[in-house]
Amino acid sequence: MKENFILTIDQSTSATKALIIDNMGNVKYKASKKHGQIYPAQGLVEHNPIEIYENVKYVIKQVLEDNKIKEEEILGLSITNQRETAVVWDKETGLPIYNAIVWQCRRTSKICNELKEYEEIVTEKTGLRLDPYFSGTKIKWILDNVEGAREKANKGELLLGTIDSWLIWKLTNGNSHVTDYTNASRTLLLNIKTLDWDKELLKIFNIPESMLPEIYPSDEIFGETDLEGKLKKTLKICGVIGDSQGALFGQRCFEIGMAKSTFGTGNSIMVNVGEKYVPSKNGIVSTIAYVSKTSANYGIEGIINCSGDAINWIQHELGLFNDFSEFNEAIDEVKNNEGVYLVPAFLGLGIPHWESQAKASLVGISRNTTKKHIMRAALESIAYQVKDALVVIEKETGIKVKNLNIDGGVTTNKIYNQFLADLLKCKIEKNLNEELSPLGAALLCGLGLGMWRSIDEIKRIPNKMEVYENEMQDEERNKIYKGWQNAVKSVLYLTELNK
Repeated sequence: MKENFILTIDQSTSATKALIIDNMGNVKYKASKKHGQIYPAQGLVEHNPIEIYENVKYVIKQVLEDNKIKEEEILGLSITNQRETAVVWDKETGLPIYNAIVWQCRRTSKICNELKEYEEIVTEKTGLRLDPYFSGTKIKWILDNVEGAREKANKGELLLGTIDSWLIWKLTNGNSHVTDYTNASRTLLLNIKTLDWDKELLKIFNIPESMLPEIYPSDEIFGETDLEGKLKKTLKICGVIGDSQGALFGQRCFEIGMAKSTFGTGNSIMVNVGEKYVPSKNGIVSTIAYVSKTSANYGIEGIINCSGDAINWIQHELGLFNDFSEFNEAIDEVKNNEGVYLVPAFLGLGIPHWESQAKASLVGISRNTTKKHIMRAALESIAYQVKDALVVIEKETGIKVKNLNIDGGVTTNKIYNQFLADLLKCKIEKNLNEELSPLGAALLCGLGLGMWRSIDEIKRIPNKMEVYENEMQDEERNKIYKGWQNAVKSVLYLTELNK
């Protein structure tokens, strides 16, 4: 039988990757290129959409040139992407009217406060919170603040989208203005129950309907591309999904109660709750887990604003270590945090507090504290935030997470994985495939284009795991978690004082 491959784009917060994935889910080749992070002021984060698109072309060209796979062996092109990052562009010139506003950006806090009276409606319809994290207020900000944007939008001259929409529009030479349900569900504009763009929400955010992309199931064909003439034949674009949902699918969390945590700059903990919508409460959000041509699954998600970025901060801003071998050695030496906690609220606190004005804090320092304790505290802060999220998720869903599938960033660190298993008191399964989000997109592409006939067939593909079990006593676990909770309380107290 002739072997086919999926070419997958993984467009993340910090870089763009192109991967060649085979019919056993193996990554055969990959290429990567970072893009610039733009910080106009404190709490503001932007990307250059043109740079991201150019990087997509670059990594595709590189991965195709550096391997022995022929173009005709590539079945299709799939895309997974950073989700809430928003782009608005001119449909005639094809140029963005402003930089992409990144999911981390907090500039729309004022807009959220101004729309506070609509918060209940927004949450009831979208499953999300009225928070700067999501796309709707970012798009409103662009239309309100870029000269001439509102007028052009009202004339039907502007388009909007998350990064997947932008890339597909560019890759298809403007022929396809589309998105998938997972990305649409992060915009504050999709009614999560009817699975349609919602006219009332569009009115609340003052966004013209003409700007919106058409929504497709993830395994649908979104268009075709020849990469601006660089490919000998056109490739079908199929298998489009937001990165966190892509990881859920790549981890094969196909059944109710199956959960995963994807670690990157931030972190998403998501539980598959099946075909029945579960309302969001107490800091969790409801979302689309995935929609295929044959089924729709909902998810419950806990969102953490700062995960791996805490370690980036202590490395690049504090200069506590030079490379990760030095970091790993340090955290292995300091097996007890000695009461030191880092609360990495650099972009506010996410679940369960959703306090956008919170500031980061380092607490519990004594004269005996060393930089190694701070390094350990940064690592542990990621796990404590996962614990916070799961406490709320389990309470709201009634589902006890006994197994947590993990992937991304910090999960390459065995010390972290063991600490997570100890803190959560559950089995941690670390997938040895490091590319779960693009794998999820590739699996959906393969389903859509006939590489696999069903999800059951995907389940039979071998899956290598590394397993971690709890080794900590309850007394110790309760003690260190209480210390974390007290550290967070101090941050919330200071936030309230400064309001």
